[in-house]
Amino acid sequence: MAMNEDLSAFKIVRLNCELFPPSEFELEKYAEVKISPVLVEADDPDQILAVAADCDVLVVVSTALPATVIDGLAKCRMIARVGAGTDKIDVQRATEKGIVVANVYDFCIHEQAEHALALLLAVVRKLPQMADAMRDGAWTSSRSECSSIHRMEGKTLGLVGFGGSAKQLARRVAGFDFRILANRRNMDAPDDEALALGVEMVDLEALLAESDYVSLHLPLNTHTRYLFDEARLRSMKPGAVLINTARGAIVDEYALVRVLEGGHLSGAGIDTFHEINVHGGTDGKQDHRLLHLPNVVLTPHVAAYSVEARKDVGYGTGDNVIAALRGELPRADRIVNADVEPRYR
Repeated sequence: MAMNEDLSAFKIVRLNCELFPPSEFELEKYAEVKISPVLVEADDPDQILAVAADCDVLVVVSTALPATVIDGLAKCRMIARVGAGTDKIDVQRATEKGIVVANVYDFCIHEQAEHALALLLAVVRKLPQMADAMRDGAWTSSRSECSSIHRMEGKTLGLVGFGGSAKQLARRVAGFDFRILANRRNMDAPDDEALALGVEMVDLEALLAESDYVSLHLPLNTHTRYLFDEARLRSMKPGAVLINTARGAIVDEYALVRVLEGGHLSGAGIDTFHEINVHGGTDGKQDHRLLHLPNVVLTPHVAAYSVEARKDVGYGTGDNVIAALRGELPRADRIVNADVEPRYR
């Protein structure tokens, strides 16, 4: 970076400034080149365009950016996602308009793996129930619940998707002596890491039929939306546990409730939701049967959180924005629409 580089003439609009305020790390990167982003909390397309129509870069965390918004970005060079998933952005429309869509593809893969493992342990060892029993002074009667707990050693773990977070989870469970199965779209791609971790690549049907624990590590797209419908949930091994730290809409949540209530699955650990709105901006109880099942452990979409992850995504987002303002492309592994012809180059 050039000494005292000044990119302050460009307009940067940062959405989700109240729900997900920019971290000190993200702001630090902007400050390096004298950028003062316009901080906005807006979800409606008209509200967004009222501020962002003339922006040079639009930075977003969770707000949906449909074609109507993208069509109104008259000179936008880049849509910079603070994170990895881009399922709420009309990437195809952005590509047609010459707008680079950039993300931080490896954001929180360590945290997601750790959270998936924590959910699995909590479900299998009935930790929430035991914690409630201790608080209620019911430690004697609660022991009857422990009679159904099975030893985890030697069980089979199925990883649906085998990207960064799945590989990190495979590393972390080495001490459990699991048999590890995995599935991904490109089953023929060679993967030295899978071999080194002792992971067996199998088709999805075999993985579900044989796995005691199934953990989801998929993006949300047209191929994965409601991939786990009721039929697929019922094709899982009886008594299995489902862990989802990926995207809520990969699973039909109402079907999951029915399968759990019917006893086909023994439990689930869920961090990301479709019907339950944890991004509404205000706290408050919601009415969904998932919230009342005793064999489900729920967390409010927090698998990505850590100081280190905030630093990684803050610096990564800042680097992407600065590259666009300089007329450059970000790192190739951070360009979501690799086939785009950027309007600014």
